[in-house]
Formats: sequence, C-alpha cells, structure tokens
Amino acid sequence: MEDFIMFLLFATVICLPTTMIPEVLGGNVLVFPHGGSHWVNMRVLIEELHSRGHNVTVVRAADSWYISQTSPHYKSITLDVAVGANDTFFHHFVTEVVKIKRHQGNAWSRFGLDSELKNNFYELHRKICEAIVHMFENEDLMESFQDSKFDIVLTDPANGGGVLLAHRLGLPLVFNARWTVHGEAHFAVAPSPLSYVPLPPSELSDKMNFIERVKNLLFYIMRMHLYKQVVGPHYSAVVSRYFDQDTDYFSLFQAADLWLMRVDFAFEFPRPTMPNVVYMGGFQCKPAKPLPEHLEEFVQSSGEHGVIIMSLGTLIAELPQDLADQIAAAFAKMPQKVIWRYKGAKPATLGNNTLLVDWMPQNDLLGHPAIKLFVSHGGTNGIYEAIYHAVPIVGIPLVFDQADNLSRLRAKGVAKFLDISELDSKIFQKAIEEVLNEPLYALNMQRLSRLHRDAPIKPMDSALFWIEFVMRHKGAAHLRTESYRLPWYSYHSVDVLLFLIAVVFLVLLGFVVLVWSCFRLCVKRKEKSD
Repeated sequence: MEDFIMFLLFATVICLPTTMIPEVLGGNVLVFPHGGSHWVNMRVLIEELHSRGHNVTVVRAADSWYISQTSPHYKSITLDVAVGANDTFFHHFVTEVVKIKRHQGNAWSRFGLDSELKNNFYELHRKICEAIVHMFENEDLMESFQDSKFDIVLTDPANGGGVLLAHRLGLPLVFNARWTVHGEAHFAVAPSPLSYVPLPPSELSDKMNFIERVKNLLFYIMRMHLYKQVVGPHYSAVVSRYFDQDTDYFSLFQAADLWLMRVDFAFEFPRPTMPNVVYMGGFQCKPAKPLPEHLEEFVQSSGEHGVIIMSLGTLIAELPQDLADQIAAAFAKMPQKVIWRYKGAKPATLGNNTLLVDWMPQNDLLGHPAIKLFVSHGGTNGIYEAIYHAVPIVGIPLVFDQADNLSRLRAKGVAKFLDISELDSKIFQKAIEEVLNEPLYALNMQRLSRLHRDAPIKPMDSALFWIEFVMRHKGAAHLRTESYRLPWYSYHSVDVLLFLIAVVFLVLLGFVVLVWSCFRLCVKRKEKSD
C-alpha cells in the first residue's frame, strides 16, 4: 500500500509541471509584412515562430525589397503586383536631405523634397491597395487562404494590407508595431494626452512647458491631417468596396486583437497604455557571439583605449566626400581604434586607427567589452542593441524618427546627438570626447541597460507567448477596448458635457424666471396697496 501511495505521489510530481504549461500546437500564421528595415524585425519573429513548430506563410509583392521568395523559415505567396517600395528612392531622398541640411538649402528646397516624400508615400499606399484588390479579386487565392486554416494574421500596420486581409478572412489580428499608417502606434490604441505625451517625431519630452505643449498640439493636428491625405483616399475606397460602407478604414486597425510594441519603458516616456498592448522593445537583441578572427585581432589591438564603432544604417551607404573627410579626420585624432561601416570612397583623411568595412556584426561588436562608444543614426534596432549592451551613443540623425529616438536617449542622459548641418571634425571630435570622458553617460547607460534587462520574462518570450495566446483563444477580444467604435464627441464626452451644460442652463433659466415672476408679483401687490 505504501509503495502504491509513493508511486502516486511520484507520478503527480512528474505530471504537475506539464499540466501547468499551456498546450502549444503548431499553428498556421499568415504574415503580411512591410518592407525595408521593418522586415528585419518581422523576420526575427518569423524565425522564432518557426523554431517553435509553427507554419509561417509570408505574402510578398513581386518586387519586394528585402523579403526573399525562398526561406527555410517560411513559405511565400508572391503577388503578381509591383508595390514599388524599393531602396532607390529612399537612398535618393536621404542623400538630398543631407545636401540640403549641410548647405543650408532654402525652405523652398526642403518643401519640394518633403512634397516628393509625401507623393512617394501616397503612391506606395495606392499600390498596396492595388495589391489588396488583386488579392480579393483572385478567387483561387482567397480560397487557398481559407483552405489553409490560418490561426492568425501577423502584420506590420505601417501598411494596411494585413489589416484588410485579416478582416476579410475573419481571422484574429496581431500587430508587430511601432508605427501605423497614421503615425506612432500608441496614438491609435491608447489614450494619449498631448499635455505630456509627445507625438513623434516632434523631438519633445514628457516634460513640456506651455510653448512646447502648443507645438505638440499643432504638430498633432498637422500630422493627422497629412496622414489622412496620404492614406485616407486609398484605404477608404477599398473598405467601402469590400466592407460595410459606413466602416471607417482606421477602425479596422484599432480592432486588432494584440499590439506587440517594439519599444519598452526603458526607452519610451511613461504614458497610458492598454491591456492588449505587449511591450517587446529589444526583442531582437541577443548575447554577443565571438567576432570573426580579423575583427577580434583589430579590437584586441586597441589596448586600454578601446574601440568606437560607427554605422549610419542601410539607407546611408556613403556620405558627401567632404563630410566623410571631416569624420575620418576626427577619428584619426582619437586614441581609440575605430570600426566604421562605410561603402563610399576612402576618405583622404583616414587614420591608421580606422578600419572601413562593408558590413559588420553590429550586435556582436556592441557586446564586446572593448567597445566604448557607438556612433549611430538613431535607428530603433541599433539603439536597442546599444541599450542591451550598455554602450553610450553619439547620434547623427538624418531622416524620419531618428532625431526623435535620439532625443529620448538624450533626455535619459545616455546619448548626445549632432545636427549634420553643423558637423565638422572639431564638433564631432568634441562630442565623442565628451561622451567618452564624462562618466555619467556610461553610468546612465548601464542603469538603463539594467532596467531594460530586469524583466520577469524576455521580450521575445513574451511576444511569442501572446501570439500563441491569441492562437489558442481565437483572438483576445476581452483585452480590446471598444472605444474606437465611439464617435469622437462621445469618446471625449463632448455630448455629455453639452448635456450637463444644457441642464445647468435650464435650471438657472428656470430659477431666473421664477425669481423674475416673484419680483413682478411683489411689484403688482405693492402697486395695488398704494
């Protein structure tokens, strides 16, 4: 009898952990990605989903920029359409921005360039909507989607393709998000008081004075108007054609089951959020792997001074020659060794301490103990790798959200950034020396890194858990607010406020009428008595 009891206890102990682990079966995930650097983030998620036994299918355009048609981690469905989101325009755009900023181009030149960017995004979303119509009108393709029994649609809401496809198929919708077609993603799903929540890319902080709050409000109004001009006509036409004509296209974005945000509050300013928002900032960061032999030898040769690394991202392959010479001249005067990712012509002022490379293992370098400083353009991936490995930053922002990203790090005392219009060798060298020699930059970054890492669950594990949660429960409607269904005047209680004002007015009016009637009655009685 005692042996039997011991057997039961042993069996219970062995089986209990398995009953506490949620059942995870290989699911079918349909991915509608966004190109460019956004694909880098999505690919990391896809690889992890594949490693956990999920079947991933990626929808791509025929002219996709980075998204390969073949991969060991996913199957692809290539649409016979050209979206036109290639890197040629963006390389041209960034190059022109640099020229205008450095040579103090007039306002008309910058206006013309901004108009060109606006028109390019207008065309991009028009072509995405053409791709959506192409899918919806292809009966065989839509039938194959239905037959594949997908569990969820995973998409980047920087375009609306995955949003409309998920609603068309009636599937749960998960976002891998930092931006939507209307700007920063929080503003689509969470309360965002403009008094202390700065709208990217305003470069403001959460501590705004009156003038800054005015700027933030005006910035918000202008940006929302711009976004609606650029994307509204295209998505509205598709939604009215295939969905209820009274449906606002952006409400389909707001109805997403889960928002995986590529930030966390080590980077983001404190702000309101929602139950279906999951923060996975730095989910792509990993411990450093050993460097290639030639890089390790170069890094080790730096001695006690250490190494500076520099990368301005994929959009900047080269700089104007005079600017590259100024940067190289500043590096040549530094006691540190420098690894610079640069594809342009060799600067004439390049020092013996500087190694030019076409590509570098950025995460592995940042994780090397010899790395003292990261010179960056301020892209989200790079700054999170710097936070993860506790490397302070000197930033040279060029376009889009880069200056705003760096302004957030500057507010936390871990970065200094420079305006490219004022950049020369002296200013650049001074900024590098300040960050290297002022201990607070390194100390603040170490503290930020500890805050970022000190979490009960790793960002990637959290993201995967919630994706599988949505698969298991066929959505997450219980976490999603229905406030997006309210008209703006109901959301802000304008109608309630007007009603209460009307009630107070009527009560006061009634009181005034009553007092006036009493006064007249008293006057009449007095006249009669006289």
